[in-house]
Amino acid sequence: MLIKPDGVARGLVGSILHRFETIGLKIIALKMVHVDKEFAQHHYPVTTEWLGKVGTNSLTDCEKYGMKAREYFDTDNAVEIGKKLHVWNVDFLISGPVVALVLEGVHAIEVVRKMVGVTIPNLAAPGTIRGDFSSHSAISSNMRKKAIANLVHASGNKQEAEREIKLWFTERDLHTYKTVHDYF
Repeated sequence: MLIKPDGVARGLVGSILHRFETIGLKIIALKMVHVDKEFAQHHYPVTTEWLGKVGTNSLTDCEKYGMKAREYFDTDNAVEIGKKLHVWNVDFLISGPVVALVLEGVHAIEVVRKMVGVTIPNLAAPGTIRGDFSSHSAISSNMRKKAIANLVHASGNKQEAEREIKLWFTERDLHTYKTVHDYF
């Protein structure tokens, strides 16, 4: 997972890490980096499926709030909107340092996803990282032609996690050790 530039700039790194350690997840890799544009472009899975999904989410938001997608994206094609969102996401990721980490534990991916909350902070439940620390919305970000400042990125499934770990870390960066949770 990543703590994005807004999480770092707001001084929330310790609070976010504390939540994961408290629930029993183990940090097996951790680093702060400032990535360049080329690296950031590889972080997001730029497939037609992904572009269409994020573009459709924005189209749905525009419809929900009675706004015209063409006014903000110059198109109402989901994939084309996804391409614009990808550019904004890359710009956001390179805007400041990020903290990249690998967490390990029972059902780690599911637990992390539950703890961070849904991608759009104003829709995230109280008690989640995004629900407790942010109130940004997709539509307000889209109107400003910026990515959603949503504090963190969490891999969505095992394949995504494996791809992202290889992108952000070397084998040497990953550490094995035992915590109290390994004994009980």
